[in-house]
Amino acid sequence: MIKTLSNIFKQDKEKFVIPRSVQQVIPIETIWSDGIFKIGRNKFARTYKFTDINYAVASKVDKETMFLEYMDLLNSFDCGGTTKITINNRRLNKVDFEKAILIPMQEDGLDLYRKEYNNMLLDKATSSNSMVQEKYVTVSCYKKTIEEARTYFARVTTELNSHFARLGSKCVEINGEDKLRILHDFYRTGEESGFHFDIQENMRKGHSFKDYICPDTFEFEKDYFRMGDRYGRVLFLREYASYIKDDMIAELTDMNRNLMLSIDVIPVPTDEAVQEVEKRLLGVETNITNWQRRQNEQQRKESKEFMDDLTTRDQRMMFGILTMVHTAESKKQLDADTETLLTIGRKKLCQFSVLKFQQMDGLNTALPIGHRKIPAVRTLTSESVAVLMPFRVQEIMDAGGIYCGENAISHNLIMCNKEKLLNPNSFLLGVPGSGKSFNAKMQIVFLA
Repeated sequence: MIKTLSNIFKQDKEKFVIPRSVQQVIPIETIWSDGIFKIGRNKFARTYKFTDINYAVASKVDKETMFLEYMDLLNSFDCGGTTKITINNRRLNKVDFEKAILIPMQEDGLDLYRKEYNNMLLDKATSSNSMVQEKYVTVSCYKKTIEEARTYFARVTTELNSHFARLGSKCVEINGEDKLRILHDFYRTGEESGFHFDIQENMRKGHSFKDYICPDTFEFEKDYFRMGDRYGRVLFLREYASYIKDDMIAELTDMNRNLMLSIDVIPVPTDEAVQEVEKRLLGVETNITNWQRRQNEQQRKESKEFMDDLTTRDQRMMFGILTMVHTAESKKQLDADTETLLTIGRKKLCQFSVLKFQQMDGLNTALPIGHRKIPAVRTLTSESVAVLMPFRVQEIMDAGGIYCGENAISHNLIMCNKEKLLNPNSFLLGVPGSGKSFNAKMQIVFLA
């Protein structure tokens, strides 16, 4: 007997289910319009987008304050779930970017000047980094029903909003369509403007959402994969240095390439962590062989320091793993980018490695889906995870904004829409001949 589409695709007013037979490359079973995804047996995930803060240009005192606030955010993660922090580097879509920044023609005799101004903006945009960096937090948990998952995520949303607000950042929930758009823009680079997904219409027709986000082909090799016409590779942080600077993540994501870097954080309950450290201390104390005495002393010292972190310094024990996927237009370019990333890791005394025969699992781990297929986790404290600082510099690219210069850190255009500011007034300061009058006239032309 042949099954009909209505039997294969379960339909609901707000969710979309696909059969397990097609859940291979993207491990998503069900999507809901509010942004909750079911990614396994009783496992649900939700993604939040948070804005950047000016960490790279802050003073030393302000950096310490931001670091401690970020560590408090990590300590707030629930032990009943897994949290993934993702940094997404993607290239600006030229068509959408031009629609957002260029002055439309009015046919009033002044289009000549508008065209000249638009050419200046395009030259600035071409010479700039032209990369957008977005940051996400994906929380996953095991619940029996979607109602229980919604209750859990409602509580998580309140906590995340509170902690990100203290950092000076803003955290917002991502709905189902925007979540699919993130995956679509990664899988189909260069086709960003072609994403048009109506969940109700596709449910009615019995179509799978994967047809809209997956590339035409996927080919997984030993140490890389092909995704349509592009090449990709997944790396993971195998060995950590004794001391890591807080700018390592910023350097890794500073490449002018499409990439995603994810940090999986699995909190451990404090009582279980203390029991584990006590067992380790007891094992060291009972091992009194002479030739192992010096090594035991070092292990005893490290274990006691770890215990002090848990009991007196407000630290938590966590399991963590860092994965990164980057793509390129050719295999040669992919190999060159991989060597650059490995060199950055070695400069920081860390060792990155290419996943062998695990590229599909690594890809699903690096993307903000909620999966963790790579078991190479490392035992860390909250302070150690906080060193992997995802914040760098705040970007100002408002829709309908005025060109105000170039970001000194990211080298992207600064497009400010004064209508969104609390106080839209401004004043210009500078030495004679620095261009104050020209800058004022330029803003008048843009607003006229």
